[in-house]
Amino acid sequence: MPQTAPLTPVNHDRDSAGMTYVYPVVSRRAGGVSVGVNLNPNNACNWACVYCQVPDLVRGAAPEIDLAQLETELRAMFADILHGDFMQTRVPEGARRLNDIALSGNGEPTSARAFPQVIDLIGRVMADFGLIDTIKLVLITNGSLADRPRVQDGLKKMAALNGEMWFKFDSATASGMRSINQTRISPDKQFERLAATARLCPTWLQTCVFATDGAPPSDAEQAAYLAAVTRIRQQGIPLQGVLLYGLARPSMQPQADRLSALPAAWLDAFAEKIRAAGLPVKVSP
Repeated sequence: MPQTAPLTPVNHDRDSAGMTYVYPVVSRRAGGVSVGVNLNPNNACNWACVYCQVPDLVRGAAPEIDLAQLETELRAMFADILHGDFMQTRVPEGARRLNDIALSGNGEPTSARAFPQVIDLIGRVMADFGLIDTIKLVLITNGSLADRPRVQDGLKKMAALNGEMWFKFDSATASGMRSINQTRISPDKQFERLAATARLCPTWLQTCVFATDGAPPSDAEQAAYLAAVTRIRQQGIPLQGVLLYGLARPSMQPQADRLSALPAAWLDAFAEKIRAAGLPVKVSP
């Protein structure tokens, strides 16, 4: 495997391993090494979030996945991490821990038609390396396809592999979703998808907050988000909690110069409001 510069939490280069589908990162949210699986090497996504760090992002779906190549790459990566010198040569001290496999790449991973077959493949590799019940399998998704039968099939398979879903929930208003995620999906439809899929696989909400033109999310946006949290609790939707995070790396989208990171104190204060509404929160400024 090609050896390149040491990894850092701000270096999420998906070409760093010289592979098509598999890449390693030091994850600030995971607190260790995350093995990424990129099912969108064509940089295609059905959303276009303004904070997205993918360069040359285009609208579309994942291409056909070469399952044999994906399995070869995944096995090579784990062999290097678990039996080679990867941790010593590529990872800073203090982060030399294998934390998870993350289906997170340059677009929406569930748009891959072979999504359930990918989960089966990952399960085989995890079993062969003795990783089931020792590391997490994480799906980072915008949730927009989570009501499709093949996606739900994959989520059920994930749940059997110590898996969890991080379901994007940046805004609870239609205008907020249009401006942040650049989608016209209605918040109510997303809520229905969340309610259905959270019962198939352990689920966290993942919420990115930032300043636009120097201003934090409006009082109306915050109130709508907190009302959604209250609704989640009232309906008994079994969420693990909220992953609340800020901008750690620059956006590669046209709106990048309008975006800026919020102070950690702002995130902490909003996290307290979410906790008061009834959900646990993990904060990553």
